[in-house]
Amino acid sequence: MKRNKRSTAHPAHAASVSEERAGSTVLRPKTILIAPLNWGLGHATRCMPIIDELQRQGARVIIASDGRALRLLEKEYPDLLTLELPPYNIRYGTGSMVWNMAWQMPKILRAIWREQRAVEKIIREYQVDALISDNRFGCWSASISSVFLTHQIHLKVPTLLGLGTFAKWNNRRLIQRYDECWIPDVEGEPNLSGTLSHGRTLPNTRYVGVLSRMEKMEVEKRYDIIAVLSGPEPQRTFFEEKIIEQLEKLSYSALIVKGKTDSDTRSQNNRIHTVAYLTKNDLNEAMLASDIVITRSGYSTLMDLAALQKRQVILVPTPGQTEQEYLAERFHEQNIFFTQHQNELDLEVAIRELPKFTGLDMEVNQEKLRDVVSDFLLMDNG
Repeated sequence: MKRNKRSTAHPAHAASVSEERAGSTVLRPKTILIAPLNWGLGHATRCMPIIDELQRQGARVIIASDGRALRLLEKEYPDLLTLELPPYNIRYGTGSMVWNMAWQMPKILRAIWREQRAVEKIIREYQVDALISDNRFGCWSASISSVFLTHQIHLKVPTLLGLGTFAKWNNRRLIQRYDECWIPDVEGEPNLSGTLSHGRTLPNTRYVGVLSRMEKMEVEKRYDIIAVLSGPEPQRTFFEEKIIEQLEKLSYSALIVKGKTDSDTRSQNNRIHTVAYLTKNDLNEAMLASDIVITRSGYSTLMDLAALQKRQVILVPTPGQTEQEYLAERFHEQNIFFTQHQNELDLEVAIRELPKFTGLDMEVNQEKLRDVVSDFLLMDNG
């Protein structure tokens, strides 16, 4: 497998490549393809700090994804080129991750194969110099520098019939095809991902720090509760229905953000406001303007909660998504965030328990990301 070396280019030219034109050498911005998985909105949102940093350092960014993730990034970056990739269309219909993934595996493998072909075409057509894939295994090429972004080196999957063991082995094997694996976390303690990405890592691993689009600031309170929804269907809809049903029986003012970037619907019913989605800045402000946050225990959400220093949080993992279940249990046991399972959701009880939990207390900055992106742009494709 090709391994990239560091370029000897001057740092000022790190985000540029030379081209021969009409007998003279000219510099053009390096073109970076960034491709987040469309599995909820978390993969897309945690790519935003990387996109911002790439642009700050002079690179030209192309975004490729599908579905709601792509729609969100199109709205956040209207001036960037966005391209459609083949969808995975993963659904979480049962509480068993093994079964959810096993019966969909032929569809997933077919999508990865189609994705690989699409990426090679994009590389040729748009002169892509390097790519960053957030959990899209088909977004890889031996011809350019390739990075895999993940917080799951060690999958939390049952070993049923050997499928879990194979999944863990194959996950690590595929990650090692890439020149680097970026982990959105800190290397030491305290950290967010726990055993998901600490312990025995891979030789191509780099920790890039907590990646959040959110920023702590002073805002005026507007809501008692904000519910931020995301994740695969039909569980996202089940979660939404449970929250609305219980909030209608309580006396709190609430904002529900559905995470549906393919819609612009809004509604207001006495104390409960609902919106299809919010852009980065609006969601940042709304979360800070709410006393209590109800949300999935998705990893990107946890990074946002760390950046905002939120304390009163109710985590509800997606049923059957073992990584979210592990993270929710971990933070509950550490008395950081209160956790309930979706089928046991009782907001009245949960709100009563919140004073016992401390919230996250860790430093969040982008210094590490700046250094990693700078090194990445210095990579030599030769």
